[in-house]
Amino acid sequence: MLSLIIPMSAFALAASISPGPVNLVCLSSGTRYPLHRGLIFVTGATLGFIILFVTIGLGLYSVLTVVPGFNTLLRWMGVAFLLYLSIQLWLDNGQLTDEEHHKPPGFMAGAIMQWLNPKAWLASASGIGAYTSGHNVYEILVFAALYLPFCWLSLSCWVYAGAYLRRYIHRPGLLVSLNRLLALLLAASSVFFLVK
Repeated sequence: MLSLIIPMSAFALAASISPGPVNLVCLSSGTRYPLHRGLIFVTGATLGFIILFVTIGLGLYSVLTVVPGFNTLLRWMGVAFLLYLSIQLWLDNGQLTDEEHHKPPGFMAGAIMQWLNPKAWLASASGIGAYTSGHNVYEILVFAALYLPFCWLSLSCWVYAGAYLRRYIHRPGLLVSLNRLLALLLAASSVFFLVK
């Protein structure tokens, strides 16, 4: 087990920090809202992912292969949710106002988004398949414990990157352009998972 800790950690870091739907929402949140609001979303997304990871490790993945159509339904729900978020980003007016007028994505949005995020399902299933025996609960829990800090820190980096960009975006037009670029990338990533 000790020999797997470094490869598991490397996998967790690569899967967590690479661009994906949740990462793009973190970046957008960092540009739009105070830092602590983005970190609340990050915490929800991290815990949502860890629960998904452990659930898949404990057998949900095998249920998905047995129940016909459930995997397809889950994929379409995820794509619909990601497209909804893309539309919200696209329609944002770029005004940096206080939180009372625009509700930032919160803890539950982060947690739910991971369950509807095809990248999270792929990362969980491939990580568990590659680095655990699939039946050893201890291995799955150790892997989840390693994943927890890597996921939280990686997503936080995206929020901090957004906050850094915010310092240089003083015109609403620039923020609208950034939001629309992120909206297109989010929509493209959801379509990619649909056709994959």
